[in-house]
Amino acid sequence: MRDSMNSSQRNPSIVILDFGSQYSELIARRIRETEVYSIVVSYTVTAEQLSQMAPKGIILSGGPSSVYKESAPLCDPAIWDLKIPVLGVCYGMQVMVKQLGGIVEAAIGKAEYGKAPLEVDDPTALLTNVENGSTMWMSHGDSVKDLPFGFVRLAHTQNTPDAAIACHNRRFYGVQFHPEVVHSTFGMVMIRNFVHNICLCSPDWTTNTFIDEAISDVKRKVGNKRVLLALSGGVDSSTLAFLLKKAIGDQLTCMFIDQGFMRKGEPEFLMDYFHEKFHINVEYINARERFVSKLKGVCDPEIKRKIIGEEFIRVFEEESLRLGPFDYLAQGTLYPDVIESSGTNVDPQTGERIAVKIKSHHNVGGLPKDLQFKLVEPLRTLFKDEVRKVGRSLGLPEEIVCRHPFPGPGLAIRILGEVTHEKLNCLRDADFIVREEVAEAGLYHEIWQAFAVLLPVRSVGVMGDQRTYAWPIVVRCVSSEDGMTADWSRLPDSLLEKISNRIVNEVRGVNRVVLDITSKPPGTIEWE
Repeated sequence: MRDSMNSSQRNPSIVILDFGSQYSELIARRIRETEVYSIVVSYTVTAEQLSQMAPKGIILSGGPSSVYKESAPLCDPAIWDLKIPVLGVCYGMQVMVKQLGGIVEAAIGKAEYGKAPLEVDDPTALLTNVENGSTMWMSHGDSVKDLPFGFVRLAHTQNTPDAAIACHNRRFYGVQFHPEVVHSTFGMVMIRNFVHNICLCSPDWTTNTFIDEAISDVKRKVGNKRVLLALSGGVDSSTLAFLLKKAIGDQLTCMFIDQGFMRKGEPEFLMDYFHEKFHINVEYINARERFVSKLKGVCDPEIKRKIIGEEFIRVFEEESLRLGPFDYLAQGTLYPDVIESSGTNVDPQTGERIAVKIKSHHNVGGLPKDLQFKLVEPLRTLFKDEVRKVGRSLGLPEEIVCRHPFPGPGLAIRILGEVTHEKLNCLRDADFIVREEVAEAGLYHEIWQAFAVLLPVRSVGVMGDQRTYAWPIVVRCVSSEDGMTADWSRLPDSLLEKISNRIVNEVRGVNRVVLDITSKPPGTIEWE
């Protein structure tokens, strides 16, 4: 695959320099919540490259390093002469202090982690409308000893004299806490103050604006060429299908490969909704027997994933040659994929880090070299929540927009041990009951994922005065914000009882239901 193309060529209003913080991506999301376009780039970006992007503001992220160490990452010192407002967050504030002539040292005996009340000394500029004594989330072992010339204190905490600082005339600000996390009660107020009041950014990053720009960009770059999209039925590929249909109409061909591992009724729903109702050209490829036969005797989860991935590529290759030729391959790559797949180099034209790999579980990676597709990735500037907004605006049904995450290998990795048609049918029915009852209880949208798992053991039971020897089903329901961490959902006892009774009575081959109450970490959300 060659020539990856961006969906939007607009310049970012806010650029975030990433020093290795786990929250860099979250900062970008919070800024976008204020309807301002932001991107994350490596801290190695040069002042010249930033000038080409012409942002209205720069944010220096946190990071795990200490600025006083010899190998500490620092930004290009010429950035301080760009006359662009800068906000330093935690380590980013310490970078600002060090490079502008101040002193940072280890906070011996005064490290600060977790919640702390912020005492506001200067309720202007960055701290306008920030309530005195409000909670901020601290996470630092170093502190400022001496401020650079021209800087003043804006706020302090019990252990941190300079918790927020400013050089007002240069519009440089720093905070020794994380305003982007939910624990910081007035964090979004500060972010809005910086973005709107200090940087004077316009709130023009809206769903409708993105759709208009993406459609125009796709039309311009694709022209009259044909585009192929591997449709999975998830929110990303479904939103992309609707967007491309609106942009290029019948030049789009979607390929839905049914590998036999989808949830109950989903292949039929997908074909009826996309092909029949919205007249999007979807080629249905029934490869169920092919995939299941490839997994015969396979129990190792990693081998399962590898076989399914490789077989998907083979089927995709065969069918694309049969249906083609195509000039472009459309992929539902999202901005977190771009960030996670990036190296430390920065594209001087876009300011984004240059991708060094493609995540195969999101995209069709590993295609043969003779399939010379160019990539169409109109969603690559969006986060998941932004994709859902775009999907709704384009007319996607709520069943897809709010669909729980579903692994690429599907039910094959929710069956521990060998995968067979009998086990797939059993798990499909049990999984359907779990999701249906959770939805009936009005809890579907409060839960990150709700599903069933089939274990490769049999237990003794009694049904109709007869002993049974059947499979157990595990019910797994977790709550999460982003899937990185998760806790098991506290479902009402009455709901759990109803799910158990229905599965045992309605699903052939099951005589026992158990509940997974493991958080992530130490466990994972999926079992394989």
